[in-house]
Amino acid sequence: MAAGSDEVAGTRSAERFVRLVAVGVGLVFVGAGVWAVVAPRSFFDNAAAFEPYNTHLIRDIGAFQLGLGAVLLLGTWVRDALFAALAGVAVGAAAHLMAHIIDWDAGGQPAVDVPMFGLIAGLLVAAAVVRARQVRD
Repeated sequence: MAAGSDEVAGTRSAERFVRLVAVGVGLVFVGAGVWAVVAPRSFFDNAAAFEPYNTHLIRDIGAFQLGLGAVLLLGTWVRDALFAALAGVAVGAAAHLMAHIIDWDAGGQPAVDVPMFGLIAGLLVAAAVVRARQVRD
Protein backbone atom coordinates (compact mmCIF):
# COMPACT_ATOMS: atom_id res chain seq x y z
CA MET A 1 0.00 0.00 0.00
CA ALA A 2 1.23 3.47 -0.81
CA ALA A 3 1.56 6.11 1.90
CA GLY A 4 -1.41 7.99 0.46
CA SER A 5 -3.74 5.00 0.80
CA ASP A 6 -2.58 4.44 4.41
CA GLU A 7 -3.47 8.04 5.13
CA VAL A 8 -6.93 7.63 3.55
CA ALA A 9 -7.54 4.42 5.53
CA GLY A 10 -6.46 6.19 8.73
CA THR A 11 -8.76 9.10 7.97
CA ARG A 12 -11.69 6.73 7.37
CA SER A 13 -10.98 4.87 10.62
CA ALA A 14 -10.80 8.14 12.51
CA GLU A 15 -14.08 9.29 10.95
CA ARG A 16 -15.80 6.02 11.88
CA PHE A 17 -14.47 6.29 15.44
CA VAL A 18 -15.68 9.88 15.84
CA ARG A 19 -19.14 9.07 14.46
CA LEU A 20 -19.44 5.93 16.57
CA VAL A 21 -18.63 7.87 19.73
CA ALA A 22 -21.02 10.70 18.79
CA VAL A 23 -23.89 8.32 18.02
CA GLY A 24 -23.25 6.06 21.02
CA VAL A 25 -22.95 8.87 23.53
CA GLY A 26 -25.79 10.77 21.87
CA LEU A 27 -28.09 7.77 22.28
CA VAL A 28 -27.03 7.35 25.93
CA PHE A 29 -27.74 11.03 26.63
CA VAL A 30 -31.11 10.90 24.88
CA GLY A 31 -32.05 7.70 26.73
CA ALA A 32 -31.02 9.14 30.10
CA GLY A 33 -32.80 12.37 29.30
CA VAL A 34 -36.06 10.66 28.40
CA TRP A 35 -35.81 8.51 31.54
CA ALA A 36 -35.22 11.55 33.78
CA VAL A 37 -38.07 13.55 32.22
CA VAL A 38 -40.61 10.72 32.13
CA ALA A 39 -39.74 8.91 35.38
CA PRO A 40 -37.71 11.28 37.56
CA ARG A 41 -38.04 9.20 40.75
CA SER A 42 -36.81 6.06 38.99
CA PHE A 43 -33.91 8.00 37.47
CA PHE A 44 -32.99 9.40 40.88
CA ASP A 45 -33.23 6.03 42.65
CA ASN A 46 -31.21 4.17 40.01
CA ALA A 47 -28.80 6.66 38.49
CA ALA A 48 -28.50 9.89 40.45
CA ALA A 49 -29.19 9.39 44.16
CA PHE A 50 -27.80 12.71 45.34
CA GLU A 51 -30.00 13.88 48.21
CA PRO A 52 -32.25 15.67 48.52
CA TYR A 53 -34.60 14.39 45.84
CA ASN A 54 -36.15 17.14 43.73
CA THR A 55 -38.51 16.05 40.95
CA HIS A 56 -38.17 19.26 38.99
CA LEU A 57 -34.39 19.32 39.17
CA ILE A 58 -34.24 15.76 37.82
CA ARG A 59 -36.59 16.73 34.96
CA ASP A 60 -34.37 19.75 34.19
CA ILE A 61 -31.31 17.48 34.12
CA GLY A 62 -33.19 15.20 31.72
CA ALA A 63 -34.11 18.12 29.48
CA PHE A 64 -30.51 19.19 29.16
CA GLN A 65 -29.35 15.60 28.58
CA LEU A 66 -31.86 15.43 25.72
CA GLY A 67 -30.41 18.60 24.22
CA LEU A 68 -26.83 17.34 24.47
CA GLY A 69 -27.78 14.01 22.90
CA ALA A 70 -29.72 15.73 20.12
CA VAL A 71 -26.73 17.94 19.27
CA LEU A 72 -24.44 14.90 19.03
CA LEU A 73 -26.89 12.92 16.92
CA LEU A 74 -27.69 15.83 14.62
CA GLY A 75 -23.99 16.54 14.26
CA THR A 76 -23.52 13.08 12.75
CA TRP A 77 -26.47 13.47 10.43
CA VAL A 78 -26.26 17.01 9.04
CA ARG A 79 -23.30 18.88 7.58
CA ASP A 80 -24.15 22.32 8.97
CA ALA A 81 -22.86 22.78 12.53
CA LEU A 82 -25.00 25.85 13.24
CA PHE A 83 -28.19 24.01 12.26
CA ALA A 84 -27.20 21.00 14.40
CA ALA A 85 -26.52 23.29 17.35
CA LEU A 86 -29.75 25.29 16.96
CA ALA A 87 -31.95 22.24 16.47
CA GLY A 88 -30.29 20.24 19.24
CA VAL A 89 -30.52 23.07 21.75
CA ALA A 90 -34.15 23.59 20.67
CA VAL A 91 -34.84 19.97 21.68
CA GLY A 92 -33.37 20.64 25.12
CA ALA A 93 -35.19 23.96 25.45
CA ALA A 94 -38.53 22.38 24.50
CA ALA A 95 -37.99 19.60 27.06
CA HIS A 96 -37.08 22.23 29.67
CA LEU A 97 -40.29 24.12 28.86
CA MET A 98 -42.25 20.87 29.21
CA ALA A 99 -40.63 20.23 32.62
CA HIS A 100 -41.78 23.65 33.82
CA ILE A 101 -45.31 23.04 32.56
CA ILE A 102 -45.49 19.59 34.19
CA ASP A 103 -44.09 20.99 37.45
CA TRP A 104 -46.21 24.15 37.37
CA ASP A 105 -47.19 23.76 41.04
CA ALA A 106 -43.73 22.65 42.27
CA GLY A 107 -42.29 26.11 42.86
CA GLY A 108 -40.39 28.72 40.95
CA GLN A 109 -42.34 31.41 39.15
CA PRO A 110 -44.35 29.50 36.53
CA ALA A 111 -46.23 32.57 35.31
CA VAL A 112 -42.86 34.07 34.33
CA ASP A 113 -40.80 30.91 33.68
CA VAL A 114 -43.16 29.17 31.26
CA PRO A 115 -43.59 32.12 28.87
CA MET A 116 -39.86 32.92 29.02
CA PHE A 117 -38.80 29.32 28.34
CA GLY A 118 -41.49 29.07 25.67
CA LEU A 119 -40.07 32.15 23.95
CA ILE A 120 -36.54 30.74 24.08
CA ALA A 121 -37.66 27.36 22.68
CA GLY A 122 -39.73 29.06 19.99
CA LEU A 123 -36.86 31.32 18.93
CA LEU A 124 -34.51 28.35 18.71
CA VAL A 125 -36.98 26.36 16.60
CA ALA A 126 -37.56 29.37 14.33
CA ALA A 127 -33.82 29.96 13.94
CA ALA A 128 -33.25 26.27 13.16
CA VAL A 129 -35.96 26.36 10.49
CA VAL A 130 -34.50 29.53 8.95
CA ARG A 131 -31.01 28.01 9.02
CA ALA A 132 -32.26 24.79 7.41
CA ARG A 133 -33.79 26.85 4.59
CA GLN A 134 -30.56 28.85 4.17
CA VAL A 135 -28.47 25.70 3.91
CA ARG A 136 -30.95 24.02 1.54
CA ASP A 137 -31.01 27.04 -0.82
